[in-house]
Amino acid sequence: MDKQTRTELEAAAFRTLLEHLDKRKDVQNIDLMNLAGFCRNCLSKWYLAAAEKQGVEMNYDQARERVYGMPYDEWKAKYQQEATTEQKAAFEKSHK
Repeated sequence: MDKQTRTELEAAAFRTLLEHLDKRKDVQNIDLMNLAGFCRNCLSKWYLAAAEKQGVEMNYDQARERVYGMPYDEWKAKYQQEATTEQKAAFEKSHK
């Protein structure tokens, strides 16, 4: 596979992941962290790092807006729930 095709496939997979996460707003970041070891904020940081590597001007808020599909504060107000005691305990256990 040539580099351009690989890049296009990876980009398509990333867009599909973002679409999936957008449809699953019920899945909290702490759930993602507990199960997969990354969350929407991690994706935002990776996106920002990739932009910086390519010389694209972007800040963290802009990267998060791309990943969340809206400004982070708006997403947080609409969809973020308080983590349960169980979620917090699982997070502490998995991140020691």
